[in-house]
Amino acid sequence: MPKFLFRCAKVAARRFARRSAAFRAAAAAAVVLSLSLTACGGDASGNGGDDKPVVLTTFTVLADIARNVAGDKLTVESITKAGAEIHGYEPTPGDIRKASKADLILDNGLNLEAWFAQFVEGLDVPHAVVSEGVEAMSISEDSYQGKPNPHAWMSPLNVQIYVDNMVKAFTELDPDNADVFKANGDAYKAQLQAVQDEMKASLAGVPENQRALVTCEGAFSYLARDAGLREVYIWAVNAEQQATPQQITRAIEYVKANQVPAVFCESTVSDAPMQQVVGATGTKFGGVLYVDSLSEADGPVPTYLDLIRHDADLITKALAGASAGATAATKP
Repeated sequence: MPKFLFRCAKVAARRFARRSAAFRAAAAAAVVLSLSLTACGGDASGNGGDDKPVVLTTFTVLADIARNVAGDKLTVESITKAGAEIHGYEPTPGDIRKASKADLILDNGLNLEAWFAQFVEGLDVPHAVVSEGVEAMSISEDSYQGKPNPHAWMSPLNVQIYVDNMVKAFTELDPDNADVFKANGDAYKAQLQAVQDEMKASLAGVPENQRALVTCEGAFSYLARDAGLREVYIWAVNAEQQATPQQITRAIEYVKANQVPAVFCESTVSDAPMQQVVGATGTKFGGVLYVDSLSEADGPVPTYLDLIRHDADLITKALAGASAGATAATKP
């Protein structure tokens, strides 16, 4: 067996060691099939024979940002699909096939993708951490206290750093198109700055005594910082066990004490705990915010720029008391 094939089979076996024997066999077979197709000239990546280098990102937000930098010079795909919860994601045999075929893998870093290290272990594929150089904010409580808040992309200012890191990584991957990546990156950074300015101007209209952003997960530290909002959440980071009675009680007490006009939850988790807060306080449910995932193409946030605009608009209308039908909003 070729050394690389043996290495990939070992990775698949380790990753799925705790699963059933049948599942482990399927995972190993997926890797073998992928590499066999490569050796025979087949295209297991689904690119239809496209010779462009393949860049694989860990989630849809990064994929959209990367496509803006890559233009038509690279093929960019996301490991996770729209709507996926990224923190505790479980890679599939198909993901391993994609990774083994990629020319570059991009991850967010800052402990976001807890599964990523095992996922890429042993794969002969370079990867870049796009948050490198970002000044991380720390999580202030729970078992994650002192660790970096991974949701740095919720600041368009930080995403400009992401773009610079992508330009560098893409240039190393495809030096012939360095000028294209630089030009694309500069143009996209101008759009990011415009969205940042729009967000600040929009949220500036929220009265000072209503500038509290109460959400399910503590995923909005960077956005709240940029917009001058106080961040309050039920739990710090998405995990298997969420929303303890103590956490819900704390949120209820804060909303009551500060007469918060509206609360929110994210698209990738259940809003049931926040609905308990609504029921106990009489505040409004302001709607669904997007953080860890984009929507499908026909949804409300098909791009990262749409995500920031959507969230800023929803927060502004709900906290300022504007009538936007948000009180009846529920997650699909």
